[in-house]
Amino acid sequence: MNGRVWPPSARTVKSGSLAGLDYNGRLKPGLPVVYFTVFIDLVGFGIILPQLPYYAEAFGATGVWVGALLTAYSAAQFLGASVLGRLSDRIGRRPVLLASLAGSAVSLVLSGLATSLVTLVLARALAGLFGGSIAAAQAYVADSTTPQERARYMGFLGASIGLGFVLGPALGSGLARYGFGTAAYVAASLAAANLVFGLFRLPETHGPERRHLAASRPDLSHFLRALRHPSMGRLLGATFFATLAFVAMEATFALLGEHRFGLEPSRLGFVFTYVGVVIVVVQGGLVGPLAARFGERILAVAGALLMAVGLGALPLAPSLTVALVGLGLMAAGQGLTSPMLSTLLSRVADEDEQGGTLGLGQSLAAAARAVGPLGAGWLYDRSMGAPYAAAAAVMVLAAFLVGTSRGD
Repeated sequence: MNGRVWPPSARTVKSGSLAGLDYNGRLKPGLPVVYFTVFIDLVGFGIILPQLPYYAEAFGATGVWVGALLTAYSAAQFLGASVLGRLSDRIGRRPVLLASLAGSAVSLVLSGLATSLVTLVLARALAGLFGGSIAAAQAYVADSTTPQERARYMGFLGASIGLGFVLGPALGSGLARYGFGTAAYVAASLAAANLVFGLFRLPETHGPERRHLAASRPDLSHFLRALRHPSMGRLLGATFFATLAFVAMEATFALLGEHRFGLEPSRLGFVFTYVGVVIVVVQGGLVGPLAARFGERILAVAGALLMAVGLGALPLAPSLTVALVGLGLMAAGQGLTSPMLSTLLSRVADEDEQGGTLGLGQSLAAAARAVGPLGAGWLYDRSMGAPYAAAAAVMVLAAFLVGTSRGD
């Protein structure tokens, strides 16, 4: 993208000391630290989720205010992901990840101290701003791996995120008896402890020479080049659509489950846990071997089509058991698609632009999380199966975009 040799495979390959495994075949120390950092950060985020709507209601929140809490997070993450990703290209991955942990801890303390809806919304917006650190974590993985092994380690990162989302709400439910403030302070403590851990154990992977190159280019030109690039623009579009389709299911399945299968709130939690576990298993155990055999692009297309099948089948399922099969297909597809898109984006970006490019992907995903629930709810009000048909169609489009993007 900067007049240098293209495609990425023609660049200088990283040495063994910079790949995912060191010269002795062991996982490099920085990677497990990043996985653990992201995992704990997402656990802290998930801890407060079960109580957040009820806490807002204690301040007199209406449905609009509850929606504003979720939108504030996603809208701030839309801005934060791109900025933090680009900033990590300029000053390094380590300071951005550490600052994000500090910001998360502060936002959680403010959430626990909130005495009004406005304060709570501002605290969630601050959390979303620093929640964009996932792009820096993805760039960290890209720095530490060769293109050939990157899909496997991106899968591990996705599994760490998934585990955090599965474990966090479970811990939050257990802390519910002690009140929202306690849950928020526990989450803040985890983020603070994670910050201390990272200060001592998280090495830098983005050298000064790459930072100099990144600092010499304006963000706007990078954004426009990314959209115009024949491969990157399609991959960014597919990232947006994949998130949009998944969010459509998240926003409406409680309604579908209650109407079609008599699903109660207590059982709904187990259903979403099942979805999370499937994603974690796929990303943690299957992504690496499958990517090595079939390649990232084919796997991303297959995952998108698998999501389309699962989403399209949900409103047609005659029973909850059959619906769980559809959810499993959708979750498996999501588990394949998400890390493959991140891997493909990292491979078409120059090495000194990894954070900015992956940040764009995370920003578009945040935008999808902001608008997706509104669109899905609007469609559901018109027809119960409409959001699932639309989500399936969107995933077919995502598969097309990935399949027609230019090869690496």
